[in-house]
Amino acid sequence: MTRGATAADGPSLPPVFSACHGTVEVRSARSEDFDDVARLLALLEADEEADAGRVVRGPFDRALADRRRLILVAELDAVIVGTLDLILVDNATHGGAPWAGVENVVVARGARRRGIGATLVTSALEIAGAAGCYKVQLLSRSDRSDAHALYERTGFDAPVRGFRRYL
Repeated sequence: MTRGATAADGPSLPPVFSACHGTVEVRSARSEDFDDVARLLALLEADEEADAGRVVRGPFDRALADRRRLILVAELDAVIVGTLDLILVDNATHGGAPWAGVENVVVARGARRRGIGATLVTSALEIAGAAGCYKVQLLSRSDRSDAHALYERTGFDAPVRGFRRYL
């Protein structure tokens, strides 16, 4: 499916997003942003050796075309320094209101502690609210205490225990 599908096809996210927050611009990613986003996503690897070559172009391009996904990037001085993936999930409960998931939140090492992560998360919350979502949820590795503090500062809490099984 492509962006611009009708409302009868279910909830969707805006095809383009852009907002300025002080010196940080948060916008929807574009195809030409792949190398910068890949460099950032490589930082999510548990080991210290970030390898952008492990990030795959095909899923990135499909995400850009998916009306239920929105990859956001944060730019500081025209340089991409952060990214976040917002995923809209159709839902049969809660009166049919969708919910949103947040994945792959990362800020470049040299740009951390400057409010960029909070700006990305806040933008995602605004977009999800405008899409009619009743909740936004995310998972974070248990060893990422700095990320957990960010999520708590932006209004998230941890009332559940999450489980994951890699296949």
